[in-house]
Amino acid sequence: MKKSMLIAGFLTIMMLLPFTAFAGGRTEAAVEDEILIGGLTSLSGVLMDYGQQMQRGFELGLEYATNGTMQVAGRPIRVIWEDTTTVPEVARERAIKLLDEDGVDIVVGPTSSADAFAILPLFEEYERVLVMEPAAADFLTGELSNRFVFRTGRNTAQDSNAMAAIIVNEVPGARVAVFAPEGAFGRGYAEPFRAALEADGGQVILEEFAPPDATDFTPFITRIRNANPDYVFVIWAGANNPWRQMSEQGLFEDFRVSTGAPEIAALRTMLEMEGNTGFTVYYHTVAQNPVNEWLVEQHQARHNTPPDIFVSGGMAAALAVVTALEQTNGSADAETLIQTMRGMEFDSPTGMRYFRSEDHQAQQSLFEIMFTRVDGVDHIVPELIRVIPRDDVSDPIQTTHPR
Repeated sequence: MKKSMLIAGFLTIMMLLPFTAFAGGRTEAAVEDEILIGGLTSLSGVLMDYGQQMQRGFELGLEYATNGTMQVAGRPIRVIWEDTTTVPEVARERAIKLLDEDGVDIVVGPTSSADAFAILPLFEEYERVLVMEPAAADFLTGELSNRFVFRTGRNTAQDSNAMAAIIVNEVPGARVAVFAPEGAFGRGYAEPFRAALEADGGQVILEEFAPPDATDFTPFITRIRNANPDYVFVIWAGANNPWRQMSEQGLFEDFRVSTGAPEIAALRTMLEMEGNTGFTVYYHTVAQNPVNEWLVEQHQARHNTPPDIFVSGGMAAALAVVTALEQTNGSADAETLIQTMRGMEFDSPTGMRYFRSEDHQAQQSLFEIMFTRVDGVDHIVPELIRVIPRDDVSDPIQTTHPR
């Protein structure tokens, strides 16, 4: 059948049945008007808690940014959520489903850096924008990335810059021992930290990498003690953490210990950090601005708990998406979005951020904090010391995307 006859037949059907559902249940009017966003995150698997937080934050962020209308420039927004199960192969499969079958205009996510790595090439292939949140590995906005990818969250280099700035501000020329789990996570943080510390005039004198499933940390703690550092920087995630043994073996009494404040569940295991300093990406009483005030109030009312780190990240991603769509007057065309989002400033629960034009990595402030105990709170509480300016946190540009 000739192409012209197919088109004519299709138009006739549409004239007779203007509200007939097609393309997966979307009506003709919806296809014309809706802005479809694909939410791709860990709704099950080892990072399920992070993914569910991100989902709640994104949905709250859309509500906040659109004043409850869920529309931009008169166009309704609809989100289709897909679960990566925190498995890269599944993440790629679900991303293709969103891009190909559902025909989404924009994708937001995922939680895992491994999931993100698996899907990056798809956005160049399908010429659709990915707003990446909260996957944090540095290389995701490096040479392996592409011009369709924008990251609203921070990366590990920004975390490292914040930690280095705190340490050398306290002890100029500090000699630091790094204690981290063996593997991509631990080494992925240790390497940029070493570079950041040396750039600030400090020195890493020892790196101890324990097996991630270790239960006896005594040999590592002993070597750290023998090195006699000015600071011990601990990079850890997981239930089998070293905090208790570090306390029992006097490390907190004899040395300054610093780390990043993680999600609330992990803060419950860190009561030994009381009195030490560190940094945080987000804690609900640390960030002080109208966006965060709204988020804390609404999240507490709806979920009977304060928002956590990945809730904040999800909201930041939503605010970035809506800001871009407002500036394009509702156009979700990828090339229009790319040109709009390069250098674009957007609000978030931690303050204003902007996308760096060269590599599309968001630049943002982080927070220096002291770990404190608060009556009636079941976890160690980050207390604000100062906002670390985004220029002090800024990570090196790894790649420059063609315009």
